[in-house]
Amino acid sequence: MAGVFYPAERAVLAELVVGLLRGARCEIAGPKAVIAPHAGLAYSGAIAATAYRALAANRGTIKRVVLVGPTHRMGVKGIALPRADAFATPLGEIPVDWPAMAPLLAMPDVAVDDRPFEREHSLEVHLPFIQAALGPVTLIPMLASAVTPERVEAALAAVWGGPETAIIVSSDLSHFHDHETASGFDRACSKAIELLKAEDIGDHQACGRTGIKGLIRMAQRLDMRATTVGLGNSGDTGQPRDRVVGYGAYVFEQAGTARLHPERQGFLLDVARRSIRRGITAGKPIAVQIGDNAPPTLTAHRATFVTLEQEGRLRGCIGSVIAHRPLVEDVAENAFKAAFGDPRFPKLTLGELARCHLSVAILSTPRPIACASEEELVASLRPHLDGVILQDRGRRGLFLPHVWSGLPDRAQFVRQLKAKAGLPRDHWSPTMRAWRFGTEKFAGDLAPPAA
Repeated sequence: MAGVFYPAERAVLAELVVGLLRGARCEIAGPKAVIAPHAGLAYSGAIAATAYRALAANRGTIKRVVLVGPTHRMGVKGIALPRADAFATPLGEIPVDWPAMAPLLAMPDVAVDDRPFEREHSLEVHLPFIQAALGPVTLIPMLASAVTPERVEAALAAVWGGPETAIIVSSDLSHFHDHETASGFDRACSKAIELLKAEDIGDHQACGRTGIKGLIRMAQRLDMRATTVGLGNSGDTGQPRDRVVGYGAYVFEQAGTARLHPERQGFLLDVARRSIRRGITAGKPIAVQIGDNAPPTLTAHRATFVTLEQEGRLRGCIGSVIAHRPLVEDVAENAFKAAFGDPRFPKLTLGELARCHLSVAILSTPRPIACASEEELVASLRPHLDGVILQDRGRRGLFLPHVWSGLPDRAQFVRQLKAKAGLPRDHWSPTMRAWRFGTEKFAGDLAPPAA
C-alpha cells in the first residue's frame, strides 16, 4: 500500500506521520488498548494519530503490538495469521513475534495463511504510526472476518500480556452515507463503545466490528473504561459530503487506575457547585452546553454519583447506576438532585453551602458477581475497592466503595446493603443478583474560599 494509502518515500512518510503525532491532542496517556481507523493517511491520519499519541506515552515500555483488523479482499473463516517473519514499510521492518503467537496456533479457528494479507490495507496502514510512535517493537498481526466476538476475545486473551503489550484494533466506521446520516451512525457507535455495549454496534456501523466487539468483551472482563478521543469522516477532509466514510479513535484504560487530569476534575467540581447554586436561585440545575471542541474526557458517557457531607455526616447522595449521558451533564444533574432531591434530607439551603463538602465518583461499568450464596458473595468482595449493587424482588441497593470505611466487615457490608435495598438483612434467594464496580473519586468544598 506504499504510494497508495501512504507515501512511498521514507522521508516524506516520516515527516507526515511525525507531524500528525505532534499535532494530535489526547489527554489520556498510556492506554492498554486503542481502536483506530485504517483509511489513507490523508483522510483518517489525523484521527488515528490521537490514539497513537496516547500510546506513545508508553514508548519504551511497549515491546509488542497485537494488531487486529478486518479483511477487505478475501474472507477468512476464523482468524488468519501470516507466514511472514516481518512486515515492511518505507520506515523499516517490524518483526512478527512468532514465539508470542504460540498460544494462537493452538486454537482451532486460527490458521496460518498469507493470502488474506495480500494487498490488505487494514493492518498495513497502521504500521508507520506504530514505528513512529512506539519505536522498535514486535508484531502479532491478525485478520478476523467470519468469526464470533467470543473467539476474538479468546485470541486477545491468549496474547494480552502486561504493560509490554499494546492492543490495536483497526476499524473504520460507517460507509457511504451522506455526512449527516454518517455522523449520527458514528456517534451511536461511539456511545456503544464507551458503554462497552457490543450488542449495540450494528453491521453497518464499523467494518472492524468483530475486532471491536472482541476488545469490548475483554474490557468488560477486566474492568476497563473507553473514551472517544477522535471522531469525524472523509467529508471533513475536503472530500464530497454526500458519500462519506466515518473514522473514530478510542482508548481503553484500566478503570481502577484511570484518572482525569486535575484540571478536568476541578472543572467538574465547579460544575457541581454551579448546578447546586442554580438550584437554590432558580430551582433547577444548570444547562450544560457541550460544544464541538469540548474535551473528550468530559463528554464521554459515564455514570456518576455526587455526595454531599456536612460536618462529617451525609447530607445527600444521588447518582446514575448505568451511564446514559455525557459525564459533565451527569455531574450537573446529580449534583442538583443530591442537594434537593434526596428524599432522606430536606432541600439544601444557601446558609449551608459553606459547611458542606462535595465529592464526585465516576463509576466503572458494573460487572456481574457469580455467587450462589451469601457466603460466596461475601468471600468475593474486596473491601475499599468494590462498589456493590444488589438486586432482588424488584428492589435494588448500591454502596459506593467509600462505604467500606464505616462498614469494614464484609458480611455486615452485605447485610446493610440488603437493608438499603428494602430487603430483610437475612434475605437470600436464587434470584438475587450482584454486581461490582470501581470508582474514580475527587472532592472539594461546596463553597470554596474566595480568591
